Amino acid sequence: MGQFALGQSVPRTEDPRLLRGDGRYVDDIKLLDECHAFMLRSPHAHARIVSLDCSIARRMPGIIAIFTGEDWVADGHGQHPAGHNRVRRDGSPLYVPTRHAIAYQEVKVTGDIVAMVVAETVNQGKDAAEAILIEYDLLPVITEGTQATANGAPLLHEGCDNNESYFYTAGNKEAVEDTINTAYHVTRLQTKINRITANTMEPRSCIGDFDHRYSRYILMGGTQRPHLLRKTLAVDVFGVPETAVKMITPDVGGSFGMKGGHAPENHACMWAAKKIGRPVRWVCERSDGHVTDYHDRDQLTDAYLALNEDGDFLALKVSNLCNIGAWLDPGGTISPAGHLGGLAATYKTPLIYAESSAVFTNTSPNGTFRGSGRPEASYVIERLIDNAAREMNLDRAEIRLRNIVPPDAMPFKTGLIYTLDCGEFGKNMENTLKMGDYIGFENRRKEAHKNGKLLGIGIANFIEQTAQLDGETVSVQFDQSGTVTVIPGSVDHGQGHDTMYKIVVSDALGIDEKDIRISYGDTDSLPYGGGTYASRTAILGSSAATRAIDKILEKGKHIAAHLLEAANADIEFQNGKFIVIGTDKVVTIQDVAKAAYRSELLPEGMERGLFDTDTFTPGTPTFPNGCHVVEVEIEPETGVTSILKYSVTDDVGTVINALTLEGQIHGGIGQGVGQAFTEGIQYDSDGQLLTGSFLDYGMPRAHDMCNFDLSNNPVPTKLNPVGAKGAGEAGNVGALAAIMNAVVDALSPLGIQNLDMPATPEKVWRAIQESAG
Repeated sequence: MGQFALGQSVPRTEDPRLLRGDGRYVDDIKLLDECHAFMLRSPHAHARIVSLDCSIARRMPGIIAIFTGEDWVADGHGQHPAGHNRVRRDGSPLYVPTRHAIAYQEVKVTGDIVAMVVAETVNQGKDAAEAILIEYDLLPVITEGTQATANGAPLLHEGCDNNESYFYTAGNKEAVEDTINTAYHVTRLQTKINRITANTMEPRSCIGDFDHRYSRYILMGGTQRPHLLRKTLAVDVFGVPETAVKMITPDVGGSFGMKGGHAPENHACMWAAKKIGRPVRWVCERSDGHVTDYHDRDQLTDAYLALNEDGDFLALKVSNLCNIGAWLDPGGTISPAGHLGGLAATYKTPLIYAESSAVFTNTSPNGTFRGSGRPEASYVIERLIDNAAREMNLDRAEIRLRNIVPPDAMPFKTGLIYTLDCGEFGKNMENTLKMGDYIGFENRRKEAHKNGKLLGIGIANFIEQTAQLDGETVSVQFDQSGTVTVIPGSVDHGQGHDTMYKIVVSDALGIDEKDIRISYGDTDSLPYGGGTYASRTAILGSSAATRAIDKILEKGKHIAAHLLEAANADIEFQNGKFIVIGTDKVVTIQDVAKAAYRSELLPEGMERGLFDTDTFTPGTPTFPNGCHVVEVEIEPETGVTSILKYSVTDDVGTVINALTLEGQIHGGIGQGVGQAFTEGIQYDSDGQLLTGSFLDYGMPRAHDMCNFDLSNNPVPTKLNPVGAKGAGEAGNVGALAAIMNAVVDALSPLGIQNLDMPATPEKVWRAIQESAG
């Protein structure tokens, strides 16, 4: 396609291959002599395993081995550590229950693995699983966070006497409460943020293998952080050197945080492969995925916003009760506590206090899902602001603009955790209000009322924190013919990394994209990589690539000076060429690369080659931000809500690819629409999943959307060489609050001040009926 530049709209270079069906996902990989694993799962949410008899099943056709929790425990393997070092109320370390790859003695959630059947075919494994005889002793079940903390609640884990894994606080509680107690006006919001799951196009899957020649575990599977997973599998699970574990990540059909790689099926398949001497394949079926994939959200919030008589924000207090499920896997420490700083949003609120209690229940463990704590924080503060404006008879746009952080206040220390480096929040909002014709809304509301419809408009300003942890490593390598291979530590699961890295490298080196190849997904190729999550790769990956290229150009400048018989100081690099300043003497970067592999063309003492690696770790987060304005229409007779107009302004810093940026925002909004209107994990009182298929779990559809009107207001950050802030979660972080503010605004003339997600037609209809008495 030629040479690329930052900010262009570049079609994704990986798409032709994927659209032809030439993607290589886990299920496309076929290994010699591989066999299949079928996981027999508990039908009960909480029970002791009294007895387990596999004798008949082991004699059935095609059965290679059947493993139980007793086998796993006998081999003495471990588990992944918690993702973050949280603490309990008394200051002791967070409670992390022991989670075996296969349940031992007790199951804590429907879907816990109780036996692993390894067979020549999946169907043979299923047949044998039906012949396994298990006796259970049922135990009490809790599925809601409020049940976990109630007096006399059954305890899920020995040693966790109140079902609370950790308790996180941030801010000055006493100062916040004093301000709330004396404030002119205090608004309160009590709400539940619904439990959801990722529902990726490609279900979870893996192939575990063991190379007996080198005593090395190999895992092929979708994961977002292959190098971290390699480390924890080696050190914490199997107790072997890190060199004894290899991760291969092929194409990944979506993740959104769910495919962190910490799943017990991965451990079991690797372990089984070593024991039987054959590769073991496992592919999750959709029905199993609903039951066993990581969930997220599920947060009960009680929040207060204090204001003075002019509508200035004085203090904010937020208490969250977070249902993290039956187990604490690494991602379970993120959503409840990782992004509470987002409660400050784009506002000047001077005092903020937040606390989160993370409790165990007999539900699927929480991991991360797109945004992971950020949408929740945005939702709480923006819903509070709308309620306060209505209660104080203030305009919802004006109260926000009154409290917004101005550009000249940067860097700005917010009331909770974050220090914002740059941004034009007021401009974002004013532009989006204009796009959404906020001024003309009340006239449209009156017209809709004449036609028997309820019209509402919602606003949400948002900010998110990203890219402060772990860093990213990228290697840029010219070969002997002058073409380039880029090896990043991040992996692609739908973001378009192939395109992004080609744009960055093409722009920096001035070479054609056809001469650039991106290679990722094998931990043997690079010593370290931060991985792909939290809107980070455009920031960290592109910055590492840019810095590696800077090192390459510095060496290339010396080679060019030697070839052109000029002084180093007289050489400059422009658009793919080294030029002797003031002359017509030039040599291309690709010719310099070719020369770099010929000793006779190099300066004396210089080593061959033109390649370098960089790890970029800023240590300071960036803050993507923006504004969403949404207009909805409700049909009172049916409760059906339609989105009429959706307007967005984003500040993601430097835009690398305008086309994929638009796609990221579209996708994030789409997932926000799903959570706001249709999605929600539901359990019955026995811990049985009621939303176990797409017949019951409402996925968003095309007709639920409208055309999105998008605008960019990039304010590049100085915290990285590229100026990027990140974009992957921006659409989702702003969507929930804006949509639900619009829904509640439409219902507010009926006296309805709050409606929890999902705003299904039935829920909206019932709220309307109840408001009528």
